[in-house]
Amino acid sequence: MKKSQIVLDDTDHHLLDELQADAGRTLRELGDLVGLSPSAVQRRMGRYRASGLLSRTAAVLDPSASPDLVLAVCLVQVERESRRLHEAFNRRLLATPEVQQAYTVYGEWDYVVVLAAGGMAHFNEVSERLFMDAHNVRKYSTLFVVDPVRTGAAIPTRALRP
Repeated sequence: MKKSQIVLDDTDHHLLDELQADAGRTLRELGDLVGLSPSAVQRRMGRYRASGLLSRTAAVLDPSASPDLVLAVCLVQVERESRRLHEAFNRRLLATPEVQQAYTVYGEWDYVVVLAAGGMAHFNEVSERLFMDAHNVRKYSTLFVVDPVRTGAAIPTRALRP
């Protein structure tokens, strides 16, 4: 959640790019990459956190390391539109750990949901619980991922300039 507006300089953009590529590096390593001292990197990261720009730091696992992993992109169309119904469906998605990403979209479909499951039986259980048992879902379609060519959630920071 955004807490306050933050103005980014070129070093901020570079540091944010490096953090999104690998936040597990030490402050010294990050500082060497962007031309700052470790303490200056730490201060900037604190500013990003305080502003809400940096919301969390997470580990990214390699999908190929889990042989039973089933990744699926689900397109969802709802029956009726209302703020209350969308909020209820959003809560349903947020409460489901198998939901990796979820987007409200315009067009024929209302949601794009990315699921990660531990095999087809697990996928079937999750998709039935999320979509078939949801009273406001009109229909859904599933696209199974054959090869995750590129995964990630990096945000282009240059677009964040005021």
